[in-house]
Amino acid sequence: MTTPVGQFFQETTIKTSPKGQKGEGQAKAAWRFTNPRWAGPTNEVSLSTPPVRCDNALPGTSKAGCVMPYIPELVYAKNGPYPQLARHIEYAQDTKNLPGKHGTTRYLTRLTDKEKKKANNRKACPSSLQRPPGKQCDEYPFQSTWQGAATGSGDFSRRMIDKDQNRLGGGALKSFYLFNRIVEKDRFLVWIK
Repeated sequence: MTTPVGQFFQETTIKTSPKGQKGEGQAKAAWRFTNPRWAGPTNEVSLSTPPVRCDNALPGTSKAGCVMPYIPELVYAKNGPYPQLARHIEYAQDTKNLPGKHGTTRYLTRLTDKEKKKANNRKACPSSLQRPPGKQCDEYPFQSTWQGAATGSGDFSRRMIDKDQNRLGGGALKSFYLFNRIVEKDRFLVWIK
């Protein structure tokens, strides 16, 4: 027979439905030890957990999920699988002083509206722009940000880069959004190594 040593409770409710709902909260963990072999039961002890945001607003998935609030950073390496993309972003951040650079508070903020994203892309990389064989137009800040060519200040950079690097680098950005649950107007940075 085992003797219970106490009780532990953790309770929190953060509403995340209907689709598009976001909620923030903190759980409180409480416990009280009651082993009769001790001189007496302990007082109840409570601790708050770190704040958390839960949502059902992430494009690309219908599943609700939670993240701790922080500023995530997407990393592209100049010696990685998308070197042309990484060098373009580095140029845009360092030479053109565009936002989103690691170590700053000039964040990029996610944009999810499809028509606004298309407008950003049309302004930065119009279809009339000549594309050399095997190249695609890469834009920074990304079309999926409020700092994009049409929704931002109007400052942007474009460069023709290898089409596979552009496509795969864009896929890495989508995965970054999904993995970090970056929803509308969430802030993030891009670190070029």
